[in-house]
Amino acid sequence: MVGDQDSVGALDPLVGYHLRRAFGAFSGDFTAAMEGTGMRQVLVGVLAVVARSPGINQGAVGRVLDIKRANMVSLINELVEAKLLTRETDPQDRRAFALAVTDRGREVLADSLARIEAHEARMLAGFTETERAALLELLRRIERRAGDSA
Repeated sequence: MVGDQDSVGALDPLVGYHLRRAFGAFSGDFTAAMEGTGMRQVLVGVLAVVARSPGINQGAVGRVLDIKRANMVSLINELVEAKLLTRETDPQDRRAFALAVTDRGREVLADSLARIEAHEARMLAGFTETERAALLELLRRIERRAGDSA
């Protein structure tokens, strides 16, 4: 039996409280999984989106990942400097840059995704496939709801 000192009281029924705790656990394990790579979640996200849509411009990547325009510039610069992305003037809109993943970027993305898959397997080891699918669907519903109110 859990003692009163371990109880979170009025916080226990609050979804946001448990989401924050779960995020903390996931985030800590993600950081450990990616240690030594120099990669962060946001950088993996940018690489994954560009790999899926070569030639996409950075504004579109930002919209897909919900990253503010001002932040996209430094993220793209970081990936270009690391030689994980190339950036060229978009021939159809000379004000925009077309992005592409380099060979090195594809290697880093593949390694990052393998590490992330192992991380998620650890974190969700006690979940059935049905529970994992249900969790993803519930989280996506929250994301869509947040998008609808923006």
